Parts: sequence; structure tokens; C-alpha cells
Amino acid sequence: MRYTVIGAGAMGLRYGILLQEHTDAHVDFIDAWAPHIDKIREQGGVYVSRDHENRRLIPINLYTPEEYDGDPDVWIIFMKQMQLEDMLKRCAHLFKDHQVAFSAMNGWGHFEKISQYFSEDRIYGGTALVATVLNGPGDVDFIGKSGAGTMHMCAMTNEVTDIEKAIFADFQKANLNPEISDDFKGMCMAKIVFNSVVNTLCTMYQITMGQFISYPGARDMAMQLINEAYDACERAGIKLINTRAEELESVDYVSRTGNPLHYPSMYQDMSRGRKTEVDYINGYIARIGREHDYVCRTHEFLTHGVHLAELAFQYHHQNDAK
Repeated sequence: MRYTVIGAGAMGLRYGILLQEHTDAHVDFIDAWAPHIDKIREQGGVYVSRDHENRRLIPINLYTPEEYDGDPDVWIIFMKQMQLEDMLKRCAHLFKDHQVAFSAMNGWGHFEKISQYFSEDRIYGGTALVATVLNGPGDVDFIGKSGAGTMHMCAMTNEVTDIEKAIFADFQKANLNPEISDDFKGMCMAKIVFNSVVNTLCTMYQITMGQFISYPGARDMAMQLINEAYDACERAGIKLINTRAEELESVDYVSRTGNPLHYPSMYQDMSRGRKTEVDYINGYIARIGREHDYVCRTHEFLTHGVHLAELAFQYHHQNDAK
């Protein structure tokens, strides 16, 4: 199997490097962030740590879309929602009919963009409950011990194919702990609901996942958001792969035990002056509700809350660069 990762950020590097190290797969990377590309080429690879320790340099094959001429079996796509459309356009000349696309990005919106280049029977989605931090250009930190975290994957058609079995086998060898689901939308929505609690609240209050769950009212806050999201999904005919109680326990376990020291990716974006993906997470849940005559008042409020937090962060740190 040949893989090319579009988006050599935190999660793209984690998936690609683990595949490169633990399988026989050939892995390439495509990215467009010039400081990142320049740093990796200057130092001869990416510095990889695990839980801030054992930092080591790992060589990778990194290209811009315009430089690349490879022909992978599988495209692994890990971009920010706001950047994806432009990147896909830049890579469009590389896409061929025999290739498939896999993406485990946060939120909802990427599959509509990917489906402009790949037919539905060649698209595979995933969810990843694993923490990774891009410390800066050419420097990534895998959070959690080897084998930490879990993921689901599913074909957009809900049918298990030979190519999905092959990807699954490689993900297993790479210690990504995959599990195949038979409900594409339900699988994706379960992660969106998870992120709508942890990512959003940790970002608004600038705290780690462990600090969030240590608050005595955290489970009540999580349950309010979960119930609202599930009510909206039920009206839309979307059956999530977890029950409400299971979703709450997932939030609790990952925050308290899995990644208690982790700042979610949404906070990482805000703290670096980037726009967050809240419109594709809480905002998307609110949109499902509105489309089915149900107002997700808490999700709508938190969508505004994160945008206000973005603005406030800029106000508080406007002199930092001076």
C-alpha cells in the first residue's frame, strides 16, 4: 500500500509517521505551510516526541502540491476545515480514479469538499480519539503512550470493502486501534458531539481536558450538550453509534484518564491566532437542529462564545508580538 498524507500537521504527521514506522507502506506527505516545509528540509525530517520526551528526528518525504508527482493508493487527508478547499484544488491534478480518500478531520464539512474529487464509493471517514500537538515548524508531540487512543472508520457507502480491510490492517499495525463501523454518519456525529463538549469548553476557558473534567459540574454541562445534540440528530434521523450515556463516559474517560494534560486542537488554533473550527462542530449541530425545527440553544450560544473567546484572546495578547 502507498499512502500520501495531505496536511503534515499534528494528526497528519501522527498517522503518516506511525504507518511509515510500523508497516511496509510507502508514505509521502504534502503540505503548504512554508515555514514548516523549510524547517523540515533544513533539519532533514521532523522531530517527534512522545509526552514531551525522547525527542528524535524522523526523516519524511515532504512536498508541496505542485512538486508532487506520486500515485498513492490512499490519500489520508488531515487539514483544517477552512483550508481544505484550497488544498484540494491544488492537489486536483494528482487524483486518479483508482485511488481512495480517507479523512478523520474534526467537524463536518470536509466530505462535501472531498466528494467533488472522489466518488462516494471511494471515500472513507474516520474518528480519532487521540491527542497530538504541533509544537512548531518541524516539531510534533504524540500525546499518550504507544498504542494510546482509539479510532473508528467507515466507508461512506457503509459497505466494508477490500481496500478498507487493507487500510484497517495497516492502521492496526501502526497501533492506531481502529474499529470498523457500519454507520458513516452516526460514527462521524459521535466525534462531533464529543468535540462540541471538550474542545469548545476547554477553548473558551483556556484549560486542559483534565482541568475541565475536574470541575464538579463538568458532567452536567457535558450531558446538557450531549442531550441537545442527540435530540437534534434524532429529529434528523441520525442514529449515533454511542448511547447518550456512552458518549458522556467517553468524554469523562478521555478527559480524566486518556489526555488530562491536553489542550484540544481548537484551543491550539485560538492560541496561535488562527480561526477555530467551531462553526463545523457546535455550529453544525445547531444547523441540524434548525433544519429540523429544533433550536439547539446551548450549542448556538457556545458557537458565539468561542468566536467571542477568539476576539478576547486577540485583545489580551495584541501587544505580545511588539
